[in-house]
Formats: sequence, structure tokens, C-alpha cells
Amino acid sequence: MKRITRDKAVGRMSVSWTEGVMESDTCQVPVRVYRRAAFDKTPPLVLHLHGGSFLGGSPAEGHNVSIELAEAGAVVVAADYSKATEHPFPKALELSFGLLGRLCGLRAKLADRNSALYVAGEEAGGNLAAGLALMARDQHVGGLRGQILLSPMLDPCMATGSFRDGSASSKGCRWAEGWNRYLGFAANACHPYAVPAYCERLASAAPALVVTAEDDPMRDESLDYARRLRQAGVSVSKHVLPGPTGWPASYSGSRQTRPGWGEAIRALFVKFFKETGAFSPQAKLST
Repeated sequence: MKRITRDKAVGRMSVSWTEGVMESDTCQVPVRVYRRAAFDKTPPLVLHLHGGSFLGGSPAEGHNVSIELAEAGAVVVAADYSKATEHPFPKALELSFGLLGRLCGLRAKLADRNSALYVAGEEAGGNLAAGLALMARDQHVGGLRGQILLSPMLDPCMATGSFRDGSASSKGCRWAEGWNRYLGFAANACHPYAVPAYCERLASAAPALVVTAEDDPMRDESLDYARRLRQAGVSVSKHVLPGPTGWPASYSGSRQTRPGWGEAIRALFVKFFKETGAFSPQAKLST
């Protein structure tokens, strides 16, 4: 990975980030690498994919979530896949899968050679993270320890009760536009990697942490996916945060102060990392 030296202390537990670029197949992808000043000797390594409704977004907009993952003890590689969203499926997913493969090879340099590997994403990034977990299973990418899905965009029909109750028309149009751009062709809506909600074979996917909120338009599709993963034998931890959270819009931003939901999801990250064996027995990370 080529680096641009740009470290910034971002606050609450001495987390800093460095900007750089990482190779993914034939292109270079801008990334931010977040880490705490002090962490376990084998910290989990997380590929974090930001939201943006498949219309844009950036690691800067996913900053709040990246910080909470880093404060939970992970080394976080936040990737800017936004250019790939200018092309229909599978461009963004293939780019992200290439990055996941690169992290497998770079884990000793970025974290530790024994670090557990995770994918995480919110909203559109949650869709990609779910798709990556299925790809990793099918293409035998070793070592994927878990998938962290926050309000994932999983159902292009946008017809659930929570979506009807929680989305303003303008936002609904944005998500519809994003789905249209991402899928490109109607036939792609049948592809399980593009629309994980329609996948009929979920068994043997990596353990999942699925988090949504009472006021989240993607609540129902998130919970339904968690239910179906569990029915397929996948270990699932699901949580519905009390509102108001402002999800998914409030994911975006780079505030130095923790958002109202920040402490809750950091505790969930720590718990999930521990449950999936990410930390060494000597780790003593508080929640």
C-alpha cells in the first residue's frame, strides 16, 4: 500500500488515521487506515465500506463508524469505492473483493499476521459487505471471521413497513436511484451477491453482527436478513437501537464528538469481536 503521511488525532481514545492508496487488481483505491494508539497485539483487521446509496459517498462520510470500530480495538481500512459506483454491478463488489484479498496479504503489515479479518459497512456499504461475505464463502477466501452490517441496503423493492414509515419521499427517491445505478439491468436483481436479501443459499457465511434502529427505514429488511442467516445456521447477533438515531443519514460526518448512538455500537463491536475470537486471551478492552 502506498501511503500519504497525514495522521490526525481524532479524539476520544487517541485514534489516528492515515490516508493512502491500495492496489485492487488494476486500479488504485484511496483508503484511510484508522488505529488506536494502543491496541491488542493481534487486533482485528476490518475492511470498512461507507454508505452513500450507491451514488457516491467517501471514507470521510463513514468517519463516525470507522472511529467506533477503531475504538473497539480494530485496525480499520476504510476504502473509497465511490468511483466504482459509476458503473453497474458487479464493479463495486469486484473492487471491494480485490481489496479484501489485498488485506489478506497485508495483514501482518497493517495489524498482525494472526489478526482476524472482517468486513463492515453501513447502508450501501452494508450491501457490499454482505455480498463480500457470500463471495468469500464461495471463492474460499480464508480467514474471514465476521461481517458487520449496519442498516444494510438489501431489498431494492423498498416495500417494507419500516421503509414506508421511516423514509421521506426525497430520500426514497435517492435510494431508488442508487439501486437503479447499482443494478443497471433488471436481471442483476436476481444475483445473490447484488441483492443478498434474495439469496437462497446463506449457509456457511461468516458470523454476522446486524444492527438497525427503531427509526431506520432499513430496519425490516435488516432483521429479515438476520433471521434468514440464523435459519441457515449462521451465527448471528442482531440489535435494534432505540430511536431517534437518524439512521442512515447520521452515519455521515466527521464530528469530533461521539454521535448519540456511538457508544452503543462501539460496545456491540467489542462484544462481537470477542465472541468471534478476534482478540488474544490477554486482551482487556473495556466496553
